[in-house]
Amino acid sequence: MKFKRHLRGLTKKKIKRLILILIILFFAGSLLTTVFYRFVRPPFTPLMIIRLPQQLFSSDKVRLKKDWESLEDITPNMVLAVVAAEDQNFSHHNGFDYEAMKRAYQSNKKGRKIKGASTISQQTAKNVFCWPGRSYFRKGVEAYFTFLIEKIWGKRRIMEMYLNVVEFGNGIYGVEAASQFYFHKHARNLSVQEAASLAAILPNPRKWSPVKQGPYIKRRTAWIVRNMYNVERVRY
Repeated sequence: MKFKRHLRGLTKKKIKRLILILIILFFAGSLLTTVFYRFVRPPFTPLMIIRLPQQLFSSDKVRLKKDWESLEDITPNMVLAVVAAEDQNFSHHNGFDYEAMKRAYQSNKKGRKIKGASTISQQTAKNVFCWPGRSYFRKGVEAYFTFLIEKIWGKRRIMEMYLNVVEFGNGIYGVEAASQFYFHKHARNLSVQEAASLAAILPNPRKWSPVKQGPYIKRRTAWIVRNMYNVERVRY
């Protein structure tokens, strides 16, 4: 009996030690990766990897288009469009828009259509470091990386990363690839209307198209264009 208790005690110690090692490795690895991506483009994202087998086993065309562009080579129209559409307080929050979260909570509590309140920072953290899903664990990982990128990258790098990795369609990632695919031009040459139409499809880019617009996307594009003239220009 004493031997069994001793064995169980050793096993518990080993498990605790292993858990501690894994926690240390996670925090050290996540910190190093975040610092690395402050200066280096990510070669791929978890979503890109997940989408490829989904395409293979569905009727979707297998496609992976991505073309990194520095923020200087992306029209300011695109920056204004995503801020107007997704996160009008981008310049001022610390990664989390608490007022928007409160409004979304109250709206959802009243039984209206479920609304989110993810900032561009949160969406960037999700796209670069996380996987699709709505579990509390995944949201916790997203929040952790949101905190890291706000502290280590800053707003300029967050915006640059977001515009280069966000999904704009089936196998289309980043505004340069989207601009070439939909409008046959470079991202630096997008008009206000074109930039707004790309931002309009972001909530569901594999369902909607910026060029074959239904009534909802037309209304949303027009709303974004109006907001682009009212939102504050992003200052880094």
